[in-house]
Amino acid sequence: MPSHLFADRPATRPPERDAVDALISRTRRLRGDVAAVRRDGSAQDEDDPQLRWQRALCELAVNQLDDLGEQLGQLRNGVPAQPAQPADGTARQSPDARPQSSLLSRVGSAEWNLLTDEVSWSDELYEIFGRDPATGALSLDELPSVLLAEDQPLLTSMVTDCLVDGRPIDGEVRILLPDGRMRTLHMTGEPVLDADGCTASMWAVLRDVSRLRRSQHMVDRSRSSLHSQEHRARAEHRMAVELREAVLPPWRGSLPPSAQAPDRLDVAAHHLPARTTDLIGGDWYDALRLPDGRTLLTVGDLTGHGIPATSAMATLLGALRGMAVAGIEPGAVLSHLNELIQCSAQPVLGSALCCLFDPATGRLTWAQAGHPAPLLFRGGVGRPLPAPDGVLLGAASGVVYEQDEVALSPGDVLVLHTDGLTRGADTGAGPEVLPGLAPRLAHGDTAQDCLRTVLDEFGTPERLDDACVLVARVGA
Repeated sequence: MPSHLFADRPATRPPERDAVDALISRTRRLRGDVAAVRRDGSAQDEDDPQLRWQRALCELAVNQLDDLGEQLGQLRNGVPAQPAQPADGTARQSPDARPQSSLLSRVGSAEWNLLTDEVSWSDELYEIFGRDPATGALSLDELPSVLLAEDQPLLTSMVTDCLVDGRPIDGEVRILLPDGRMRTLHMTGEPVLDADGCTASMWAVLRDVSRLRRSQHMVDRSRSSLHSQEHRARAEHRMAVELREAVLPPWRGSLPPSAQAPDRLDVAAHHLPARTTDLIGGDWYDALRLPDGRTLLTVGDLTGHGIPATSAMATLLGALRGMAVAGIEPGAVLSHLNELIQCSAQPVLGSALCCLFDPATGRLTWAQAGHPAPLLFRGGVGRPLPAPDGVLLGAASGVVYEQDEVALSPGDVLVLHTDGLTRGADTGAGPEVLPGLAPRLAHGDTAQDCLRTVLDEFGTPERLDDACVLVARVGA
C-alpha cells in the first residue's frame, strides 16, 4: 500500500475502461440473480433454521457484490475530485451531508506524523467516526479511547509493530460512536520512511465493514442454529429408536404353551422403517400369552413422529397389556384406551386392533378402532375379516367398541398390519395386493416364512411411511 509520499514510484497503467465496464455488468447481473434467490427464499417457513441460514448467505453475498460493484465503479471513474472549499473557509461538510450507503463514504484515510505530531484525516474518516471536524482528528494516543475495551490491545499491537518493526497494519477493530452505535473498521496501513530510512509517519486506510460483518454474523448464527437443530434431531431420533426397540423387541417364534392352551401359536412380527429415518412414528405390534391361556395379538398406530409419538405409544401399549392381563375383553380395552387418550395432556389420534385368541376353542375375539381388519388366509385364499364398528382412538368420548368372533383352524394364517404397510409403499403395492399373497402363504411352514413373503412384497427401502406387520399361524 504505497503512501502518497512515494511520488518517485512509476505510476501504474489504469485498466481499460471497457474491461471494467464488462466486469461491472457481470457483477450487476450476478447481484440480481442472488437477490432473486434471496426473495424466493423469503417466502418459505421463517422457523426453518436451514432456510434462515440460506437467506443469510444470500444477504452476505448481496452485500459483498454491492461493495464489489462500487469498487469497480470507483476504478472506472478514477480518483474523485476534491470538493471546492466554501468562501467562508469551512473546510468540510458535516458528517450527515453524504449518504452512508456510498462506498466512498465508508472508506477514509489518515496519516499521523511522528515528527510534527500533526494528524491528517480525510473527510470520510470524520463521517465514519461520527466526529465533528471542528473537534479535530484523534491522535494515536487518543485513538484507543473510542474503541471497545477488548479491541484496544489489538490496535496497540498493530501500531507498535508498524512503527517499531515496520510491519504493515492489517486488522479489524470496533469503535463506539457518540450516539452509542458500534462500527467495525478494517484498518490497513504502513509506515512512511524519511530519507534516512527512519519512520516519519504512519499512513492508514480505514473501511467501515459493519454491514458486511453483520451479514457474516447472521450466517454464523443461522449456521449454528442449523447445527443445533440437526444435533437435537439426531439425539431425538436416537432416543425414539431406543424407546421403540425397548418396547417392541425384535422377536419371532412360538409363544410358550400353557396347561390351558396345549396348541401353540406361531408368531412373527417386523417393523418397516420409512425412507426418511427422521420420522419415527407411533406404530406398534405385540403378542402376549395371558394368564388364562389366551393370546393377545395387537397392532396400532398413533399420529405424530419422534419422541412424543413413541412415548405415547409406549404408554398406550403398557395400558393395553395391563388390561388384557386383567381379563378385559377387546371391545372394552379399546373403550378404556380411548378414554385414556381423551384425558391425556397431549391428546392424539390412533387406530388399533385388539385380538384375543383362545387355543382351547380356536376362537379369535377381536375389536378395531378405525384400523384395517386382520386378513385371514385359509386354503390358498385370503380375505379381510368383517369389521365390527369402531372409530379412531381419541376421536370422540364415550365410544362403545363392538367386537366379533371368528373360528380359526390349524394352518390358518392371520396377518395384522398398520395402514403404512400398503399406504406407505412407493411400489404401487396397495391393499388389494395382500389377499393375492394367499397361494404363497399357503406354502409357508412357519409364521416367519409367511412374514418373509409379506416383506418381499412390501419391504421396499423406498417406503413413504413406517409400518408394523404381525403374522400369526395356528399350529396343528
